[in-house]
Amino acid sequence: MRKLLLALALAGLFAACAHPSPETDAGSSFAESPLSRPRPAAEGLASWYGPGFAGKRTASGERFDPHELTCAHRTLPFGTRLKVTNLENGRSVVVRVNDRGPYAGGRVLDLSREAARRIGLLGKGVARVRYEPVEVTAER
Repeated sequence: MRKLLLALALAGLFAACAHPSPETDAGSSFAESPLSRPRPAAEGLASWYGPGFAGKRTASGERFDPHELTCAHRTLPFGTRLKVTNLENGRSVVVRVNDRGPYAGGRVLDLSREAARRIGLLGKGVARVRYEPVEVTAER
């Protein structure tokens, strides 16, 4: 009986992994989809990395450079380019996903310092943004 229950539990886990599900970021309606289909724009809170992360390895394996136009997203493939627009002032920047996160406060993106500066996010620290993929690449 235990073997049967274990087999059913494992089958359920594998079945759940086989189907993509919508992202659960607070305030985001972004759903992961195969690379061949266009991805919709999404909205949510964005923040930026503090100076303590400079030079540390990102989840993609590259070193974090606060002067580059990069960001962290929980699930998008590394290398994906996103147009990020600050909804409070309309300023936009194109960034490249090279890290995972953010993991705080229901945020959907963590931007590099330079990306945050370009859209007027530095002083406030957190702002509501719209982000949409402009180029989706396969993970490296």
